[in-house]
Amino acid sequence: MLTEDDCPGFSRGYRLQHDKVREQWVIQAPERALLADPIAVAILQELDGQTRLGVVINRLAERYEAPRDQIATDVLALLSDLTKKRIIRL
Repeated sequence: MLTEDDCPGFSRGYRLQHDKVREQWVIQAPERALLADPIAVAILQELDGQTRLGVVINRLAERYEAPRDQIATDVLALLSDLTKKRIIRL
């Protein structure tokens, strides 16, 4: 289970990249690309595999002037899903 003490990052072979042709952010994966919505992009741009998730949540809450608990819910839901799909590693 994902916690705020985890330091998530992209699994080997995955990265966030701006596709200039589509003018869209995508998660680049081996032999495929997954479209990332603006909320996912904001979250994924913060991941470096070294920063605790709690710090990432605090940054996003401050940047978007949003309630921390709402940001935490969104971040944990997205990253839990991507972890299950092995796109994100802890």
